[in-house]
Amino acid sequence: MAKIRKKGEKVVPEISTASLPDIIFMLLFFFMATTSMKEVSYMVKFTVPEATELQKLEKKTLVRHIYVGKPIANLVKLHGTESRIQIDDEFADVNQVEELITLERESMNEVDKPKLIVSIKADKETKMGVITDIKQELRKAYALKISYAATQRQ
Repeated sequence: MAKIRKKGEKVVPEISTASLPDIIFMLLFFFMATTSMKEVSYMVKFTVPEATELQKLEKKTLVRHIYVGKPIANLVKLHGTESRIQIDDEFADVNQVEELITLERESMNEVDKPKLIVSIKADKETKMGVITDIKQELRKAYALKISYAATQRQ
């Protein structure tokens, strides 16, 4: 059997671009929903110490961070060169730690309150007295799960 062929060129139909805006908006909403922005701007500089035995924290929504270190360069004139405590985006004194952690706990779900973990990210040059004072204030706030940030020793 012979095939019948047309001698003209085949015309390829154009691709419809009607659904292109829908695809772009779906991608836009996906990236907006899954991307997390940096929540805290660091006002202290810290180099965390090195350690050999590390564990990764699983649920980061249950972790509240306390940063301890010397103020960054543009805040040295205002706050000095001594180690300072930063919780969220503000400096705090040691006696304010209990109140701020208690407020953080109150903003959490009732089920998650006992699971609160406080992570201390301290500069390796910070004096242990400051860390001990923070730990005493955390005990008063019943924040008994404390994590210390460190990097893996090479």
